[in-house]
Amino acid sequence: MNEDANPINGQGRGAGDGTGEGLGQGPHGIREGESRRALPESIRCFLVERTEKERTSGSVTTRPFAELPDGDVVIRVAWSSLNYKDALAALGHPGVARKLPHVPGIDAAGYVVHSDADPFVPGRPVLVTGYELGAGRWGGWSSHIRVPADWVVPLPDGLTLRESMVLGTAGFTAAMSVAALAAHGISPDSGPIAVTGATGGVGCLAVSMLSRLGYHVAAVTGKADRKAWLADLGAREILARSDVLDTTPRALLSARWAGAVDTVGGPVLATLVRSTKVDGCVAACGLVGGADLALTVYPFLLRGVHLAGIDSALCPYAKRRALWRHLAGDWKPRDLDRLATDVVLDDVGPRIDAILAGRIAGRTVIRVGDGS
Repeated sequence: MNEDANPINGQGRGAGDGTGEGLGQGPHGIREGESRRALPESIRCFLVERTEKERTSGSVTTRPFAELPDGDVVIRVAWSSLNYKDALAALGHPGVARKLPHVPGIDAAGYVVHSDADPFVPGRPVLVTGYELGAGRWGGWSSHIRVPADWVVPLPDGLTLRESMVLGTAGFTAAMSVAALAAHGISPDSGPIAVTGATGGVGCLAVSMLSRLGYHVAAVTGKADRKAWLADLGAREILARSDVLDTTPRALLSARWAGAVDTVGGPVLATLVRSTKVDGCVAACGLVGGADLALTVYPFLLRGVHLAGIDSALCPYAKRRALWRHLAGDWKPRDLDRLATDVVLDDVGPRIDAILAGRIAGRTVIRVGDGS
């Protein structure tokens, strides 16, 4: 992979850099009347609160605008998304929704309404993913959010607001994983790349990105009915979990993978590390299969395997901007529409149940307000 495909140095080339050129022109121009739009008196949001019986309940309601947390930038949200973390927050899970009442939504995209910081002029299309959005503070399942300026990323040329939420935290995490492989010298010529949890949000986007970049992708999934779908996304092999998992106590397994993107964790991650080739890299970005990692140091000492942890929430801003430029340009999946199902905020309830039950493949994007 050439240097232009590696955003680690912050110089990745893709679409526009969002520095402000072209404001007032095309889709990134200020909407007529936007700069004169007054801050609303109330917001419409999906609010999770504790009932009188100490249970949690979530529903769409209206709350005073003043209840939003402090911040430099007010954004009128057009689109958000549904992630597993959001589903937990919608149930009031204390590990995500740290205090109630709470508004889920770790992703948001929309238009600046008010800003105390340059270059976020009113009307500018922007997105926010990660940080404390939807966890430590109220999130994107709301008509408006108010956040610190250094959380806000200008929407890069090449993406619509909706497309940015089809990607969202899931796509950004997948991009960080691809960047980790590139940073450790894993190129399309290095050998096959395993992607676990391949029908999930991060997994399917990683499959699509890696395939577009020319990698041989082996998609690992427990959903046998999604093999054709994964093949259409570019996977050259579709494997069952049992084809990859090895729970024997051997310190090293046969060298199989040049690299991997693991969204599962636990025994699956341990297996991948033990079966990665010399100087290979495993990007670890999930733990649905467990937080424990039963390994010896032999894969690291005898094969020089790299284990790259992926923390998308606190990714440094310069690297974040560079990755979003790639996501809008040379890394943009060709099949974003095929990866997403649209719902309106009022109808998100059944999708919450479905993602918690493992019945969703791909991404769910939520139309919160108007916007493209």
